Amino acid sequence: MAITDKRLDNWQQFRFEDGEFAFPVYKQVPPGVDNPPAIVVMHEVPGIYPAVIDFAERLLSEGYCVYMPSLLGEPGKDFSIPYVLGSISKACISREFQVLALKQASPITNALRALCRHAHKECGGVGVGAIGMCLTGNFALALMVDESVMAPVLSQPSLPFPVSAQHKRDLHVSDAQLQCIKQRVAAGDVKVLGLRFSHDRSSPPERFERLREELGSGFEGIEIDSGPGNPDGIPRTAHSVVTRDLVDTDGHPTQAALQRLLGFFDEQLRG
Repeated sequence: MAITDKRLDNWQQFRFEDGEFAFPVYKQVPPGVDNPPAIVVMHEVPGIYPAVIDFAERLLSEGYCVYMPSLLGEPGKDFSIPYVLGSISKACISREFQVLALKQASPITNALRALCRHAHKECGGVGVGAIGMCLTGNFALALMVDESVMAPVLSQPSLPFPVSAQHKRDLHVSDAQLQCIKQRVAAGDVKVLGLRFSHDRSSPPERFERLREELGSGFEGIEIDSGPGNPDGIPRTAHSVVTRDLVDTDGHPTQAALQRLLGFFDEQLRG
């Protein structure tokens, strides 16, 4: 039987609507912190499962106000392969996601940009952070079109699905959006952080190569060795850098990646 994580009962929940899309959002404010910056956490498949909540609570402990939109699945439900496959199937036929589209972002990113503006208005500061994972990985890039987003993180970005050489290099944004993103990076307003495992087939290396080509030093890519015989024993199937495949042990490369992510948020949102 699937486990439902009761920690979400302690989070504020509200329904966010923008245009044709509406979804529940879980929000938590860190206790005892004045004017905390906001971070929008966009979950991976299958949904807001316990490891995603762990990550969100880590951000809370670092003094950030966290907004978690629920875009797929049942919030709090435990991770399982059937649950993952069901969520992917739903995403493939959903009007919110466009899993194979080239040179265009998924339609749901318009509403997520509005959520970022909402979070910035509520929390203030220089702007908000945004992290996407897996299916939502490239969403953080698309959100950069909005000036409220000051700290975008792409964790194992998997859209569009890498079914061809062209899909592997695609960034899941339109040409016009990419130009806006490049202008913001060139102006020094914002940088982009990316995380992936080296042998993750769903988040191909060509995508990070393209990001380096387009953004130059404005893109920082962390690629963790998951190849055969790697010194940390990371399996080739490793995918979720800061959630399910995180090993929170001193000296482990996934913990180092998490610490760099936290440093990136601190630099971009607290300056």
